[in-house]
Amino acid sequence: MPISSPGHIDLLKAYWLWTVLIMSVLSVPLNRFDEVQSVLESPLPDGHRPASLPVRNPTKSFWIDTPGANPLAKEGSSGDLTSDADVCIIGSGITGVSAAYHLAKAANASDDNFDLKIVILEARDFCSGATGRRNGGHLTPAAFLDFTLAQAAHGTDETIRSLALERYTVSEIVKLLEEKDVAEAVDLVAGGHTTMLFTDAELEQAKRDFEAAKNAGVDLSSVEWISRQEMETRFGASFPGFHFPSYNLWPLKLVTQLYLKASKLTSLHLHTNTPVEKITSIPTNESRASRRWSLHTGRGKVACSYVIHATNAYASHLLPHMSGPGGIVPTRGQIVAIRADAPTSKLSKASWDGNEGFEYWFPRPVSTDETPLVILGGGREAGSKFEYYETDDSSVSEVVGQALRGFLPSVFPKLYTRGKDPEMEWTGIMGYTSMRDPFVGPVLRPSGDNDEFDGQYIAAGYTGHGMPRAFACAEAVSQMVMAKVMGNEWVRPTWLPERYLTWKRYITSK
Repeated sequence: MPISSPGHIDLLKAYWLWTVLIMSVLSVPLNRFDEVQSVLESPLPDGHRPASLPVRNPTKSFWIDTPGANPLAKEGSSGDLTSDADVCIIGSGITGVSAAYHLAKAANASDDNFDLKIVILEARDFCSGATGRRNGGHLTPAAFLDFTLAQAAHGTDETIRSLALERYTVSEIVKLLEEKDVAEAVDLVAGGHTTMLFTDAELEQAKRDFEAAKNAGVDLSSVEWISRQEMETRFGASFPGFHFPSYNLWPLKLVTQLYLKASKLTSLHLHTNTPVEKITSIPTNESRASRRWSLHTGRGKVACSYVIHATNAYASHLLPHMSGPGGIVPTRGQIVAIRADAPTSKLSKASWDGNEGFEYWFPRPVSTDETPLVILGGGREAGSKFEYYETDDSSVSEVVGQALRGFLPSVFPKLYTRGKDPEMEWTGIMGYTSMRDPFVGPVLRPSGDNDEFDGQYIAAGYTGHGMPRAFACAEAVSQMVMAKVMGNEWVRPTWLPERYLTWKRYITSK
């Protein structure tokens, strides 16, 4: 159709009117991804400092502060501090505990079947960072969105590996939970995931990504496209989208189960409320059992041979060179728990996301057809600075809170009451990177030098998408450590993107 034809002009008018209508109805602004990314990639703000330690008085979270949800909360926070270990892991979220699990499993399965001494140090209560606090409970691998963008930037093979890692993570976690018969203990729900597309531009791009992924050999046979009319009939929302298999769960309870499993396989000690203030090298003449690093806490020191940084947003507190857009940017996420006005049968058991992935939500599983509590996160795009460089999760943003309060009623006007206050509202700190991919591997400076940090490793910077990536990234880092312990060569798993590796990452970003 010629660009100046009446038909084409009518289409442009229809698209413009539809976009204006949607933007006037929704409580969050649309089409801000490019602006958000631009701010993320911008030079460090004036007066910037590396990340602080986690604040001591965080907001109350549904995941953590529900009675009985966190039996390991204060584990090892008093009494004697374990002073010696083979491996020290800093952070007790899904990365840190997954690393402990994979290390314990590998040591247990080795020919020597040796007892690996592992210590986990956590600044606050157990699993009180992004995993346990700023989480939507979505165990959801990426399906195909942004495939063309990643393909252009990194090539087809790397883009396929990105999807493979997430599918691997989800399948391994589900297999572990089902084998050990603990799926019910972590509230595992196989409800799938629905992505809602708010504008025609989003819909068109999604279809381009779908075709590109399918042409590259990605199996997308389980993807179900949902038209605007069908979405209206089924859910009362006036937007199209697509649905694909995935899971929901209680993240803190998953990490608790991983810890309990790991503790049965090797010598594992957890010390919560024990922030690591600094790391210093141990002179060779003072070292015992080849211990290279001394981790300083307010309760004493821990000597170890290897260190795994699983601190995500707070990585630059101990590694100042990882601050800023070239490293990991602390980013505050906000969540509400709001009661729906319809039963689960009307809402579905699926998790959801929309508006370029900024908003994500899912109804908590209930045993009857009562109205469920819905966990909804997002709203950062409503603010001017998008909550970047914010490490204070002791407060909430009023602007973000207002955007969240109005979001579900504007999308599903028949299922949620406008003006209803949430039952809980809280914040948590995520770790973002300008590439939107994590750092995985030995700690390096941007120059590629690692002599200064020999024996230190990192898996962090998931950019709000850690649940389907952290478990596998922790496995990769644990394999690197075990290869060093056993004197073997590390071999990259086929599912791990090369660009995640720290020594490739800095080369790529130059």
